Amino acid sequence: MDETNLAIIRHLKNGRKSFRQIAKSLGVSENTVRSRVNYLIAEGVLDITGLVNPEKIPDHRTAIIGVKLSTMNLIEKAEEFSQLKGVICACVVTGRFDIIVVVLFNEEFRLLDFISEEVSKIKEVQSVETFVVYKGYNLMVPYLL
Repeated sequence: MDETNLAIIRHLKNGRKSFRQIAKSLGVSENTVRSRVNYLIAEGVLDITGLVNPEKIPDHRTAIIGVKLSTMNLIEKAEEFSQLKGVICACVVTGRFDIIVVVLFNEEFRLLDFISEEVSKIKEVQSVETFVVYKGYNLMVPYLL
């Protein structure tokens, strides 16, 4: 990961910026930008996707859920959580929780549905603590529902 790759990624914060504009700004060719972006995507470093602000969509909410497990298979369990309906991301963390899960909800899929129907699929969950996001700043998520 060199400085040019990082600069390209910074420019792509505006996902509608053309490779030509990025190339001109960085003083490299458009083909250089295109090939580097393709490489970063192939390596799993970069994903270009549309994101939404859940607060701007009626009846949508996000929640952050702390999970305590009765096992030390944290990576395996985080992968399981990442596959559940509505899950934006699942992270193995330090602190009082083993995994933090960020979830998107709407009128048809609510927090109670997630806990009773989705979390119940995962074995060795000791406890969960939910934090409903009332107001987020810079919170943009992929639309999963």
